[in-house]
Amino acid sequence: PLAQVGYFRAKPYLLNSDHHQIWPEGSDSGVSVHPNFTRSANTIYCAWIRLFGDSKFLSNTISQRSNPHHQPLDEKGYSVIPPSGKIRDLIKELPHIVDTLGCQIIHLLPINPTPTTYARFGRFGSPYAAQNLMAVDPALVEFDQSSTGIDQFQELTEAVHAKGARVFIDLVANHTGWGADIHENHPDWYEREPSGQFISPGAWGNIWGDLVELNQSNPDIWKYLADVFLVWCRRGVDGFRCDAGYMVPLEAWQFIISRVREEYPDTIFLLEGLGGAWEATENLLTDGGMQWAYSELFQEFNGPSLHRYLDHCIKQSPRVGTLVHYSETHDNNRLAHRGRTWSLLRNRLSALTSVNGGFAFTCGVEWLASEKIIVHECTGMNWGAEDNIVHELARLNRLLTTHPCFFDEAILKGLDAGSDSIYLMERTSSDASRRLWILVNTHESQEITAKLDPGLFHTAKHPPSIELLGQENLLEWDITPETWALTLPACTVLCLSYEKGVQPESGDEYRTKRSQSAMALQCLGQILPVEKIPFTPWQDLARSVEESLSQWLASISRLRSGSDESATDSNS
Repeated sequence: PLAQVGYFRAKPYLLNSDHHQIWPEGSDSGVSVHPNFTRSANTIYCAWIRLFGDSKFLSNTISQRSNPHHQPLDEKGYSVIPPSGKIRDLIKELPHIVDTLGCQIIHLLPINPTPTTYARFGRFGSPYAAQNLMAVDPALVEFDQSSTGIDQFQELTEAVHAKGARVFIDLVANHTGWGADIHENHPDWYEREPSGQFISPGAWGNIWGDLVELNQSNPDIWKYLADVFLVWCRRGVDGFRCDAGYMVPLEAWQFIISRVREEYPDTIFLLEGLGGAWEATENLLTDGGMQWAYSELFQEFNGPSLHRYLDHCIKQSPRVGTLVHYSETHDNNRLAHRGRTWSLLRNRLSALTSVNGGFAFTCGVEWLASEKIIVHECTGMNWGAEDNIVHELARLNRLLTTHPCFFDEAILKGLDAGSDSIYLMERTSSDASRRLWILVNTHESQEITAKLDPGLFHTAKHPPSIELLGQENLLEWDITPETWALTLPACTVLCLSYEKGVQPESGDEYRTKRSQSAMALQCLGQILPVEKIPFTPWQDLARSVEESLSQWLASISRLRSGSDESATDSNS
């Protein structure tokens, strides 16, 4: 077993009688080792601090954005920038995000200084037009003569960690804003046209004119970027969303990630590869050293394409790295723009088809915010609205963090439900003790009857009668020897089971035991070469550590001197 986080290549070879190595043709095998904590409960809340000010209670900010008092000042060249939400405003909402919703990771959109007077687009400027990749935007900082912006950011990371959650930040490695500190001090680090004009990046046929692209062929940039990532790790960041990561060369990421991993081996790198080829994503998740990537489920809607894409996720996530289902991102229209029912469909679909509980949503989704996020502005989140889906999202997250069918090594399988508009997934826990069936009517307006082969439910004599989202009222089965039929209203998602849900503490117990076994493997890796570490079921390692850590450590210390005793015999 490998106990070191990273991506490794391996190839078997033969030794002949003369001890010469004989290597077979073909490519190497690859093995990715991810941090132990990523096995389950990877529920993510994407927060944009700017939105957490007074405007968060608004459902629509058009009147604010068209304030007639601003226009005369704009025409005279003044910079008029209304107040933003503050870091401390977000800290106040952590009980809602972590305790109520049950999100285990807070993903922050960029927190770096944005343009104010120079090359600012929109009223507020884009957070992706960073002016200094190592600094905090003063607009997000509450004036306090006893603290700095960095101090207040670390207040946030400490508060999140105190709740047992983690912090990811969105960090841009491909470009900066005009007038950034390195743009002024190192203009040679940037791409230029033959005419000398700086180049702005783009995607999907759009050019982002408020950005200027870094020249990634310069290794000095790699060293600088590695320092940027390390600085944020030292401030308490646990992971990074790598914006437009496919635009940065593989070699650059290999250098950056290896530097970070020397000091912070459990750091997560989440690739935003939207717009790039799958081959680029695959390479970055393997040779590049990243672990997670955005899935594209949020832009798959019709039945056949959704079936194909989820089959892709089921196949590729265990092979190259977890594809995280964001139900909604800041780049897309709000789900609630199409109504509560549509939002519930997409959130439930994203959560219940996720791998290792890799499910994310953007701030305001829980309040059915319908106003699209505009990165150059400050939009409303409908915060505190009476009509909301807070309870429904909390129930989803609780299921993902407690039920073994959503943990690592669970077996996911897409099944034939007899209709393009019906999606059916079977989820089996790693020990095969539990099964769930996720049944979805993806049609936005039509009621559809799912006609299922009873064999899909193995040896069961009757259809499942338990629905883990509290929708048992929909389970009116029409049973014949040939089919078990169930009529689903439009946009319905069911989580079917033959057993009631598990106890909430079971997820925490599983993660504790996995942490104990991971620690045991790391200790063994300090004593023995990796090829000499004996295979031991993780449950046995956890049991040995739990019963007597001191005795177990004493037993493995004897392995260094050649003892033949098994590391797991210390308590026998």
